[in-house]
Amino acid sequence: MSNLVEDNPAKHRFEILVDDALAGFTAYLVRGGVLVFTHTEVDTRFQNMGVGGALIRGTLDQVRARGARVVPQCPFMSAYIDKHPEYADLVAEPS
Repeated sequence: MSNLVEDNPAKHRFEILVDDALAGFTAYLVRGGVLVFTHTEVDTRFQNMGVGGALIRGTLDQVRARGARVVPQCPFMSAYIDKHPEYADLVAEPS
């Protein structure tokens, strides 16, 4: 199973494709150099397969590469960052 995380700026979300099928997304709002993540959803066909974690990891890696920061309003992303403190430096204080 191959997966790919891509930003879809037109829809304001990062999407994860599994074998070319949309398996999930994490939605964001842009606030300057900060991305406020509001909601994460994984298709029921792909739940409990690590797709959500792969989506968040790929998203945060791309945010880091851009030099941006995140506000994880989404409980799933927030919990992921709590469990993976190597991403804690990406969290911006909410304004």
